[in-house]
Amino acid sequence: MMMNSHIVPLAISLVVWLSSAPAFALTALEIMKRVDARDDGDNMTARQEMILIDKNNHRRVREMTIFTKDEGRDTRRLLFFLSPPNVKYTGFLTYDYNSGHKDDDQWLYLPALRKTKRIASSDKSASFMGSDFSYADMTRRLVSEWKFKILKEDEVRSKPVWLIEALPASDIIRKRYGYNKSVIFVLQDLFMVVRAVHWVSAGGKLKYTDMKTIEKIDGIWTATEIDVKTTKARKTLHRTILRFHDVKYNQMVNPNLFTVRRLEKGP
Repeated sequence: MMMNSHIVPLAISLVVWLSSAPAFALTALEIMKRVDARDDGDNMTARQEMILIDKNNHRRVREMTIFTKDEGRDTRRLLFFLSPPNVKYTGFLTYDYNSGHKDDDQWLYLPALRKTKRIASSDKSASFMGSDFSYADMTRRLVSEWKFKILKEDEVRSKPVWLIEALPASDIIRKRYGYNKSVIFVLQDLFMVVRAVHWVSAGGKLKYTDMKTIEKIDGIWTATEIDVKTTKARKTLHRTILRFHDVKYNQMVNPNLFTVRRLEKGP
C-alpha cells in the first residue's frame, strides 16, 4: 500500500519533533524531593564569615559561629555574632520544622537592648541583619509549599543541571518568603542546588544566589562560599558573601544549647 504523499512529510516531521523534544526521566517534583532528601549530616558546627557589600563597594565583615542539631526530621540552629563590636553577641535561634502544618520558630537576641525578639511570620521576608538573606532564607524550604516545573537542562561550571521553576503554592507562602517566583539550578549528579534566581515581590527586584565553592566534608557535599546579590534594573543594590570555615558534621551537640535562655546567655 502506498502512503498518502501528505502523510509522509507529516510523519517525518513528527519523528524529528519527538527526537528533539526534551525527555526528562524525573519530574520536577521528584527531583526536588531528592534534593530535600540529600544527606546534609546530622549535626554541624562551623565558623562563618559574612561580608556585606553596598552599591558603592564599601565592605563590612562579620564573624559568626553556628551550631545545628537534627531532632528527627526537624532542625535546630543557633548562631552567634562574634564581631565587630556593634553586633557582638547578637544571637539567632531557629526551630526548622519539617511539617508544613507548623510555621518555623525564630528568635533574634539583641544584647544592646537585652531583648529577645520573636520573628513573626509576616516579618520573615525582611532582611536578616542587613544582609541579602531574608529570615525565611535562613530556614529550609518545604517541597510541599511550592509548585515545580522543569524549564530546561543547562550547565553550571561545566556540570549538567536542571533549571526548575518554583512557584509558591499559596499567597501565604508568597508573602512569607517575599518571592513571586524562583528558578532553581540543581546539579544532576548530586541533587544539590547550586544557583537560584528569585523574583522579589516588592520593588521589582531580583535576587541571585550562587554556591561559588562546594567541598566534600566528612562525606557531605557542602557549599562553603555563597554569593547573594540583589539587583534592580540590572544594577546591583547590595551583595552578601557568606563563607564557612572549620565545618564539622556529626558532632556531639548538647540539645540544651538550643533554647531562648541559652540564646540570651551568649556564646
